[in-house]
Amino acid sequence: MRRFTANISFMFAERPFLDRIGAARACGLSHVECHFPYEFPVSVLKDRLQSSGVTLTGLNTAPGDIQKGEWGLAGVPGREADFDRDFDQALQYASALGASVIHVMAGRLPPEQHKAALKTYIANVRAAAEKAATAGITIILEPLNSRDMPNYLVSRSDDIVSILKDIDRPNVKLLFDVYHVQIMEGDLIRRLEKHRDAIGHVQIAAVPSRAEPDEGEVNYSAIFAALDAIGYGGLIGLEYKPRARTEDGMRWMQTMRPF
Repeated sequence: MRRFTANISFMFAERPFLDRIGAARACGLSHVECHFPYEFPVSVLKDRLQSSGVTLTGLNTAPGDIQKGEWGLAGVPGREADFDRDFDQALQYASALGASVIHVMAGRLPPEQHKAALKTYIANVRAAAEKAATAGITIILEPLNSRDMPNYLVSRSDDIVSILKDIDRPNVKLLFDVYHVQIMEGDLIRRLEKHRDAIGHVQIAAVPSRAEPDEGEVNYSAIFAALDAIGYGGLIGLEYKPRARTEDGMRWMQTMRPF
């Protein structure tokens, strides 16, 4: 049985955030992930998850000041203390709520600063991995495409895998978001095969719309078969932006038969 986790930062967006947990359960989804749950106390989130019979599987480190264009701090030189604070917050939430992965966000910098920023990124993630290991949590690193997120530190899965070798920690893995990888690199099935040992989480969405995975240029039936072929047994994050009402858009599960 393939296991999906609904990204409630995108799905059920017509509802208040906390109500999205129960909405996912009503659709038969017992796992959710999200981006930034930090406006709510841990106790409130835990109560809502438990009462709904839902497990939180993953979350992101805080983005920083979005109004200033920030999107993570792990690779931003001079912001190491801020990153430590944000990672400790994410680790506290993940540990208390039972999430197994934390997406550590690298940040946005001018291209001429990327070389220096990579050193900061590697050092920060390596230190964070030591903290996460004590809690049995995996850190995942995601390349974000340069069309949606210009100047993001890492935009290609091949580069993330190279960085993983430099970090050299077993609990740091690649977040293989099919949407981003298709836009930047393509050759999805061979890339899944190539990176199979590095993959810690998978997310899906249509390309180029980022809507339900039943449209666009990616054949998700083939992607699901490829994931089976490489022995991927982890969760698949539904990180798409529904075309309309989330529940109506989930008909793709019946038509595509992804299980």
